[in-house]
Amino acid sequence: MSAEKRYEEYGYVLDFLPHGRTGARAGYRAGALVQLIGEEYFTLLEATIREGLTAKAGDRLYVGKEERKEVTYIMGRIGFDELTTTAKMELPTVIEKIILNREGWFINFFNTAQAITPRMHALELIPGIGKKYMWQIINERERKPFEKFDDLQTRANIPSPAKLIAKRVLEELEGESKYRLFTRAP
Repeated sequence: MSAEKRYEEYGYVLDFLPHGRTGARAGYRAGALVQLIGEEYFTLLEATIREGLTAKAGDRLYVGKEERKEVTYIMGRIGFDELTTTAKMELPTVIEKIILNREGWFINFFNTAQAITPRMHALELIPGIGKKYMWQIINERERKPFEKFDDLQTRANIPSPAKLIAKRVLEELEGESKYRLFTRAP
């Protein structure tokens, strides 16, 4: 049984290091580096970019298999602990931006999420959603599927869904969770 390799097509810049990295990976590849988070699987990546280019936090860059305009080489996946301080500070904002851009996908999650174990529902893994909100979401989606975050927020009476999902993604990236809803295992 071979697991299909899944690659990111686009990544969002978390930090731009014009002179590369100092320390452990220094000298691995000379030149400017970017630390990115993937748009689809929230994969943390490090890559080199074309000479003379600069990037700022939140920029969306193509990192797929075809010819890349800005990124020259994907150095590989990195762990949360390998992110720079700046990248860690940008992470919550960029994650929320990705979630808002993929609203339909996340609304579908709320409309279709199931129990993970007999005692725990996938919805309960999202910070701020306990049994009470879980049942409100389930009851409301049975009446009519949610269409947008605003709809979910109003009908299920939960605070900002994008912020709650962003907290969950961050927990998964930090390695603090047994179950993964939105990220790939390292």
